[in-house]
Amino acid sequence: MPEGDTVYLAAARLRAALEGKTLTGSDFRVPRYATVDLRDQVVDSVGSYGKHLFIRTPTVSIHTHLKMEGTWRIFHCGQRWTKPRVTARLVLRTAEVEAVGFSLGKVEVVRVGEEHRIIDHLGPDLLGPEWDVAEAVRRLERYPDQPIGVALLDQRNLAGIGNVFRSEICFLRRVHPATPVAAVPDLLALANEAHRVLAEAVRKPPRRELIYGRTHRPCQRCGTPIARALLGDPAPVSDRIAYRERGIYFCPHCQPIPGS
Repeated sequence: MPEGDTVYLAAARLRAALEGKTLTGSDFRVPRYATVDLRDQVVDSVGSYGKHLFIRTPTVSIHTHLKMEGTWRIFHCGQRWTKPRVTARLVLRTAEVEAVGFSLGKVEVVRVGEEHRIIDHLGPDLLGPEWDVAEAVRRLERYPDQPIGVALLDQRNLAGIGNVFRSEICFLRRVHPATPVAAVPDLLALANEAHRVLAEAVRKPPRRELIYGRTHRPCQRCGTPIARALLGDPAPVSDRIAYRERGIYFCPHCQPIPGS
């Protein structure tokens, strides 16, 4: 699933192509919004919050989420699309370009000023101007027995981390992803590390993973072969998100398994 840096950079590309421009056409290939016509509206702004992307006109905000396979691409008018046309879920046109959202996991049109109902439940945006590390730590601490690797994926704690970054952040802090939140030596430092890692990813793309996907390859710190395991939420309760098990990567030497 695309992570916060991917969405942030997609918003930046869309901003450069669309902001201040008048739409000459819109094509919502989603039944609920098939009749929405934004022709002649000006794109006021484009922004992101965690993994959510918003394209705003004077009357509406277009909310999209990439989910597993979504991507935004920009083409000059008349240019051949580089992905199958059947996968396009949203097309926004100006006199110069077509911005096409392929395989978007979510497309939603809300009134201007109603974005809050989409993001109010989320934790602080790691790449936002109002990043609040103290609030992120407070939210992480709500479930002290939860594995930190699960807590980092919960967007209600801090917004923008996905499966790749949780392994990277835990490796950098020498914490095994299965470590309970309460047992993490310095939760504030870990939250600050998360902010630093994502901020660096948008400053210097493409990112290079230190540990994710490197099973059996040597740890770049100690040389121990990198291990892979599954981590999920074995006992979700009503007010928490139930995660399916996903792969975590860790160094058995630098990040000892809790209790070992």
